[in-house]
Amino acid sequence: MAHRVADISEDHVHDPDADWSLPGWLYTDAEYFDVEVARVIRPSWQIVCHVSDLAKAGDYHTLDYVGESVIVVRGDNGEVRAFANVCRHRAMRLVEGPVGCAKKLVCPYHAWTYALDGRLTGVPMRADYPALDMAKSGLASVDVEIWNGFVFVRLEDDGGPSVTAMMSPYAEEIAPYRFADLRIISPVRLRERAVNWKNVGDNYSDNLHIPVAHDGLTRLFGASYAIEAQPWVDKMSGKLVERRSNDPWERFYQQHLPVAPHLPETHQRLWLYYKLWPNMAFDIYPDQVDFMQWLPLSPTVSVLREMCFALPDERREMKLVRYANWRINRTVNAEDTWLIERVQQGMASQSYEIGPIGKSEVCLRSFARKIRERIPEARLHRAPASGWSASLSPSREREGLGVGTRLQQAERSGRAGAHPRPLPLAGGEKK
Repeated sequence: MAHRVADISEDHVHDPDADWSLPGWLYTDAEYFDVEVARVIRPSWQIVCHVSDLAKAGDYHTLDYVGESVIVVRGDNGEVRAFANVCRHRAMRLVEGPVGCAKKLVCPYHAWTYALDGRLTGVPMRADYPALDMAKSGLASVDVEIWNGFVFVRLEDDGGPSVTAMMSPYAEEIAPYRFADLRIISPVRLRERAVNWKNVGDNYSDNLHIPVAHDGLTRLFGASYAIEAQPWVDKMSGKLVERRSNDPWERFYQQHLPVAPHLPETHQRLWLYYKLWPNMAFDIYPDQVDFMQWLPLSPTVSVLREMCFALPDERREMKLVRYANWRINRTVNAEDTWLIERVQQGMASQSYEIGPIGKSEVCLRSFARKIRERIPEARLHRAPASGWSASLSPSREREGLGVGTRLQQAERSGRAGAHPRPLPLAGGEKK
């Protein structure tokens, strides 16, 4: 399979390690994992749901990751807000499950009550708390961005780009897909994998394994598979070939994919994949749009979180084609799972340090460069001595590097506290 490759991500930034992969220890080391969570995951945008999933006041979705639980809820005035899913009294989780609806957020432990805008509005035995300032005890707010109907949250702001800015190079290309009008066709699904989160993303953007490991995609795309890397998003694409596949589901999809009236002719038989920094992706087909994110649970375990959306279409052939799409991609997912689990095992081998990256592997080069920019220790071929993150300079610690280790040290000494940078409180100022 031939590949068309474009790298638009460098912006003349020189990386002395550009021809080398990230070292294997970054995929298994617990101390590095803490630093990476602080420097990469907490300041990054994470997708939660679509605004159509929050149709009326009180509708909410939750997202649990890196030790936090975030609730996104539509308020009485129609505004979508996000808060830490944590009561300000005894840290009880306010709501359970991925979705729900509530007129108010009532803590199931002591019945502290919060309005949908996060304000603390009810406290049993209020006079029993002389130090309580109701105006300053609202839920901790979390940054929200709505991009083309999809709701994203961010735990910390390190000055990074918005989702809108990240996806701006492809704004015109995706406009015909009418993201804002999409509706859910498959609820959120979680799949745990025994791999480091970067392993999932590396494989998603890897172009060279397609003709080797994915026979089905090779039959569907022929020589049309292409990749390119923008500063904050990777793009992969493939055009369906006319030659009929010998696989029944692939052949059914090729033969019965109906015309999508909202798409230009160039997109009628085009599959698009966009991977956003650092751990999210949109799979865009003529018949539906899927998103996937890979959330770290530990240095060697991640959870894949997925949902499927589509424009309302009651045509029987469209429903059947969507099922065929699922059958095709179920096979692709199984193939990828087999690959990444074995790569993860190899990353733990003492024989592996780094590997070369080809010039055509522009997406992997772009991702590795951004990791090294945020964590210079990622340039080391082997893990430094234990405790290395505790010796980071105060200025870099304030930026977030080493936060995980500081929290661990605080826990061991019995004085673990709030976030290194406190989240703002609804109805009041930062404490």
